[in-house]
Amino acid sequence: MNDHDLPHSGPSESVTPPETPVDAGSQALTEALRSSFTIVKVVMVLLVLVFLASGLFTVGPEQRAIILRFGKAQGQGEKALLLPGLHWSFPYPIDEHIKVSIGGLQQVSSTVGWYAVTPEQLLAGIVPPAGPTLNPVTDGYVLTADNNIMHSRATLTYRINDPIRYVFSFVNASNTVQSLLDNALVHATACFKVDDILTRDVAGFQEEVRRRVTLLADQEGLGISVEQCAIQGVPPRQLTDAFASVLKAEVMRAKVLDEARSYENQVTNRAGADAESIINLAQSDKARHVSDVAAQAQRFEEILPQYRRHPELFEVQRLTETLGKVLTNAQEKIYVADGATGNRKQLRLLLNREPPKIKAEETKP
Repeated sequence: MNDHDLPHSGPSESVTPPETPVDAGSQALTEALRSSFTIVKVVMVLLVLVFLASGLFTVGPEQRAIILRFGKAQGQGEKALLLPGLHWSFPYPIDEHIKVSIGGLQQVSSTVGWYAVTPEQLLAGIVPPAGPTLNPVTDGYVLTADNNIMHSRATLTYRINDPIRYVFSFVNASNTVQSLLDNALVHATACFKVDDILTRDVAGFQEEVRRRVTLLADQEGLGISVEQCAIQGVPPRQLTDAFASVLKAEVMRAKVLDEARSYENQVTNRAGADAESIINLAQSDKARHVSDVAAQAQRFEEILPQYRRHPELFEVQRLTETLGKVLTNAQEKIYVADGATGNRKQLRLLLNREPPKIKAEETKP
């Protein structure tokens, strides 16, 4: 049958080729890739959110924070300091925030003059056994003004006043403070004798170390203020017994001196009281004698006219009074007038003759 013999129903139409069947594996792979890309997008969004959220940080009430963007501080002077509260910055490595404590106390220790000790022994308070001699390779020490060797360590407590200078002027400001403390400890030890450091002037030695650290910190412009400096000094462990004997002798010497000064004060106070008593008694006697002399002088002035009128009678009266005072306790009183002058004078004296006392034995019947 030819094509010409086929019936024509109408105009010519295009013939659509038959669809090829879709492979089930390819379709599954497409769906899997589509789902994977969706998950990757979600994960990337979450990672971006987590990355940005990691830039949140909190500044405490006694802290200030500084944001560094590619190593450069954001802001100038006080504007670079972030106040307490919640803040945000780009996460590292774009930004970096540094917290500085301005209200809290910072602390560094100096062991440049201390013997070798492990952290465990230091925490437990255990003193390691001493060797036969001092080993300068492992054991630190300091020299005193009187050329003695001793061990000394210090703990410095300070406060940050200028966070900008403290953070940006030094690579590690805490290490700088420790170096200044080492310098001050060695310098102050060289200015004091070993007895002054250990017993006599401990407070003065600590104050000298504190003063030296403050001076060096101001010169370097650290931006800190020293609050406290605690120092511990001990003799070399090899000479502990010798130093203990010297300390005991020093204590005994101080005790004897104190007792001597106490006795001196007692004797001086007693002598002062006795001297004051004697002076007061002498002043009293002086006033009494002066008063008696003044009274006698006044009496003599009063009887002077009588003497001038009757001198002989005055003499007799005064003689009678005197003999009466002198012969008060005499049993018999006899007065013999002097007749050598040839003048006859009659003198009558009233002399009391006391009857003799009768003994108790004679009165008994």
